[in-house]
Amino acid sequence: MQKLKRLLFSSTLIAILLVSWFYLHVHSSVRFPAIPYEISIPAGANLKQVSQQLEDAGIILNKWTFILLARYHNQESSIKAGDYRFKEDITQTALLETLTKGDVIQNEIRFIEGWTFAQIRQVLNEHPAIKNLTTGLSEQEILRLIGASETAAEGLFFPDTYYFVRNSNDIEILQRAYQNMQNHLQSSWSDRAESLPLTTPYEALVLASIIEKETGLESDRAEIAGVFINRLRKGMRLQTDPTIIYGLGEQFDGNLRKKDLITDQEYNTYTRSGLPPTPIAMPGLASIRAALNPSETDALYFVAKGNGESQFSTNLTDHNKAVTQYQKQQK
Repeated sequence: MQKLKRLLFSSTLIAILLVSWFYLHVHSSVRFPAIPYEISIPAGANLKQVSQQLEDAGIILNKWTFILLARYHNQESSIKAGDYRFKEDITQTALLETLTKGDVIQNEIRFIEGWTFAQIRQVLNEHPAIKNLTTGLSEQEILRLIGASETAAEGLFFPDTYYFVRNSNDIEILQRAYQNMQNHLQSSWSDRAESLPLTTPYEALVLASIIEKETGLESDRAEIAGVFINRLRKGMRLQTDPTIIYGLGEQFDGNLRKKDLITDQEYNTYTRSGLPPTPIAMPGLASIRAALNPSETDALYFVAKGNGESQFSTNLTDHNKAVTQYQKQQK
């Protein structure tokens, strides 16, 4: 009996010591190598792998205390992948809470109005937090991967800031930007003005891209759209320089010459009637809305004043005078 009592006492004492040791460990501060400190939990990592990662980094002294803590709180499978930033030392309990809540650092990438698809691909490829799956793929292959029905990628992605966790891939981001554009385009198409010479939302997107490249001035967008709509209704060629520049591609050296205006190519709206075959850039929502709700105007021409504004004319004589006036001012 005496021997049993001593055994029970020893067992109780050991249990108390283990519980005390565990309590002290999980409620004492972890040691980050530096403050602030960032740690990245890879996708698919399990509790043992994360605990080992924390121990290897010197953040916790013993991985098993963290494993036991997670199991005690029934959060063995609750740790979320991503990047975490810590601005002060915290306890293991608080560390577990942060990793299971998923308070990750949000990385971001911004697509700018007027960018081409080539520019989008470049910033995606250069972003250090994005996994590149489209390197070497053609436009058509990328469109197939994101589930798009179009055959050309230009203009299909909505300009916006996109947030994501580290190691998200470029396909995921492009899918979001594509769907974002589809949503805005369909919504704007539903609210379009009557009797427009545009038969599909895609044609509206093409026109919106031209408007985007013609002006960044909010007050001019709808009237520029009105000019283009008037010309389309009358069967006049659009005669807009940005389409030619887009068609020239890498051949364009910054100067648009007379030979460029008269040399036929599929994006030359001086030699060809109607809209070009695809958008020439990524239009913002304001340009999409302007294309589908243009100003009611008699103007058929416009020229840049050199200060961001445009001068509008209803006839070629007045337009030529305006061109001469504002070209002289810009020399």
